[in-house]
Amino acid sequence: MEKQRLDRFLSNQLNISRNTVRTGIKNKMAQVNGTTVNDCTVSINVNYDVVEYCGKRVAYKKFIYLVMNKPSGIITASNDKSRQTVLDLVPESLRRKGLAPVGRLDKDTTGLLILTDNGDFAHKCISPKSNIEKVYLAELDGEINQDIIYEFANGVVLADGYKCKPAKLQKIDKVNVRITVTEGKYHQIKRMFGAVGLGVNKLHREAVGGLSIPSNLKAGECAEMTESDLNGCFADILSVLDKRPL
Repeated sequence: MEKQRLDRFLSNQLNISRNTVRTGIKNKMAQVNGTTVNDCTVSINVNYDVVEYCGKRVAYKKFIYLVMNKPSGIITASNDKSRQTVLDLVPESLRRKGLAPVGRLDKDTTGLLILTDNGDFAHKCISPKSNIEKVYLAELDGEINQDIIYEFANGVVLADGYKCKPAKLQKIDKVNVRITVTEGKYHQIKRMFGAVGLGVNKLHREAVGGLSIPSNLKAGECAEMTESDLNGCFADILSVLDKRPL
């Protein structure tokens, strides 16, 4: 059984300050199993007790997982004093303490971005050892050939001497390609194409680990991942985390 103090539970789940929650509880705005509670230190069972605040039930979620359709011009960071970040696009109802992007997309790169407050999950997702596939669409300033496809399949050597893990490169038309990688070093896609003499005009991430952008999710919007998405696309990561000793 997982127990928490009522004020901590409400603060975490609603993403509001502990002081605000305590004031609300003292003003009889909280109920546990139908009974009004004005003691902030009351301990609740997060999995079984029914908690309401301001007349609305507060469901317990240990972690939250969001999928965002990142637009161009937004930086992938948790906060920035002068520039808009992906966290600024998250609706208040989906914000949680510790929410952060999983990996990075360049400012001008668009497409799928995962955000979560589960740091262990995020670490596993971006680790090359997990072999999570990340699929991008790229518009190039030139045309690829079989030699370039072969070079990507065998691991492109970047300008600094680093040899990338093998990547799948598929030609769509003269300047558009689909590329699948399992690592995510700084500006890696652009650096890989730069190593073979090509520039990237546009870059869009369309999938991570089998998870694609929902068809109804417009640029700049985000939504909570469904349980089927989470378990279907990231079952291996979740099973590893579940088996770790407490």
